[in-house]
Amino acid sequence: MSEETKDESIASLFEAPPMAEQERMVEAVLFAVQKPMTLAQIAARMPHGSDPAEALVYLRKRYEGRGVTLMKIGDAYAFRTAGDLGFLMSRETVEPRKLSRAAMETLAIIAYHQPVTRAEIEEIRGVSVSRGTIDLLLELEWIRIGRRRMTPGRPATFVVTQGFLDHFALESARDLPGVKELRDAGLLDNRPLPGKPQDEDDAADEGDQDDMFE
Repeated sequence: MSEETKDESIASLFEAPPMAEQERMVEAVLFAVQKPMTLAQIAARMPHGSDPAEALVYLRKRYEGRGVTLMKIGDAYAFRTAGDLGFLMSRETVEPRKLSRAAMETLAIIAYHQPVTRAEIEEIRGVSVSRGTIDLLLELEWIRIGRRRMTPGRPATFVVTQGFLDHFALESARDLPGVKELRDAGLLDNRPLPGKPQDEDDAADEGDQDDMFE
């Protein structure tokens, strides 16, 4: 074998597969795993020189309008049943444990105000938060401990997790419904938030959302 032929043979070992083949590889990897995978995790399973980011773009387009869609969940990707077909899965789901009102309120405060400390949660709710409520949300992996505040006592903060986003089919916390949407859906009463008139509350809703997720 000549040196030129040998060099070409070695180079071919490190040549990335065609994009169509990379797309198939990404598809196979995501179908085989149970949890959403980040781009780095997908890349670690791909051949040298592959471009999983580009493959994901093609794959998402190919699954548009299908019964299964490729969703971005936080900074990870996963296949999920199309939202409008979720009713077909109703017989396959396990009845989840219902959260108490205190747990629901605590989870909502963390989702909309993250990162937030326990003291701030209690200030917003107006009552103390039991250790059991926080432990339950941590156990469900819907919240996690974030960075500590650079204030006296260095209190820990809480933020929602990728598991929370996955459960509620959200790409990021910015996709949470606003106050007006919750009221229109009948999930929130029409009383203004504490300290705000009704019209001021609605007008500031969009701006408040931006401030919450810097």
